[in-house]
Amino acid sequence: MSTLSKEKGKELREYIGDYTVFDLETTGISTRKDKIIEISALKVRDHKPVDEFSRLVNPEKPIPYQASRVNHITDEMVAQQPVIDEVMGEFLAFVGDDVLIGQNIKQFDMEFIYRECKRIYDGLIPGNDVIDTCLISRVLLPCMKHNLAALCAHYHIPVVNAHRALADSRMTMQVYECLGKEL
Repeated sequence: MSTLSKEKGKELREYIGDYTVFDLETTGISTRKDKIIEISALKVRDHKPVDEFSRLVNPEKPIPYQASRVNHITDEMVAQQPVIDEVMGEFLAFVGDDVLIGQNIKQFDMEFIYRECKRIYDGLIPGNDVIDTCLISRVLLPCMKHNLAALCAHYHIPVVNAHRALADSRMTMQVYECLGKEL
């Protein structure tokens, strides 16, 4: 299980071979009030994916139409799924103490993880270090858009099943590997 701490891990900007890339789908873009509805991760060893984790999550409230329109996750799909309190432990066990990598995770995904962990684990959060591919792309590719679709287009990575957490994790891993070679 990920080591829980009172402190956030460090933000890294380096190319490493062993890590876990993850992504969330949520009911909206507010890291304060919206809920996680899908959490997926891809464990990578020596630059190759070796295991994956993916769970739909019941947000215990209706998914707004705009969110469903983007991620294609419906109320019916999550109705019989576990709540985040049950899924978070599985996710933390899967990622362990790996460096966590993701697209815009510093400002978005990690804020959801920190908020839910603080609530579930009495103020404690994962102490994993993080690498944000969005922040690295802003340094290495300053004259372009820095969303996942634009980065995939730049590196000729096929965009398949976008805005589903596991598919986005796979694409983010490929983007990170391309960015890493330029670091």
